[in-house]
Amino acid sequence: MLSHPMYTLHEVADLLKVKESTVRSWIHDESLRAVKFGRDWRVAKKDLEAFVNARANRPPNEGEAGTHS
Repeated sequence: MLSHPMYTLHEVADLLKVKESTVRSWIHDESLRAVKFGRDWRVAKKDLEAFVNARANRPPNEGEAGTHS
């Protein structure tokens, strides 16, 4: 049914090296898309990737090796 893995708040916090309260704050202010199951939140891998990419300092693939003149 689900085509993408779902992460717990603890897993997201661990992956990004931040506190769980920070992840909850992102969810609460709707910066990070999440789904609530009972009392627990889950974040889809694609939503976490979109969240991180939206905060990058440049678009993907820019500055890769071989692109400099």
